[in-house]
Amino acid sequence: DVLLEAGHPYSEVINESVIEAVDSLCPYMHYRGVAFMVDNCSFTAKTGSRKWAPRFDYILDQLAYTAVDNGKPVNADLISDFENHEVHGAVTECCKLRPTVDISVDSASSTKEIVIE
Repeated sequence: DVLLEAGHPYSEVINESVIEAVDSLCPYMHYRGVAFMVDNCSFTAKTGSRKWAPRFDYILDQLAYTAVDNGKPVNADLISDFENHEVHGAVTECCKLRPTVDISVDSASSTKEIVIE
């Protein structure tokens, strides 16, 4: 909503929030781990992630999860607003226009691999 309110087109909103995560960040984090990725980001991204990550972690672990565990009801309006947001239709249309992308990194990972037999 922040990008939309600032006048950005849906294609940019989707690229910044969905496509970059799926095509770039997630495979890279799986390959090298979050710490390596953050260490190799721009100064702005590195500073922002180190500043905000502990705050989000606190909000989730200490406030949100414990509230739900203690029986506090989830705000159904927020869930409904997300599920019915018009951006989901735009994501569907944008995905029709882009080529399929298969990103994989084949090398030893710096993260601990879990093997299920």
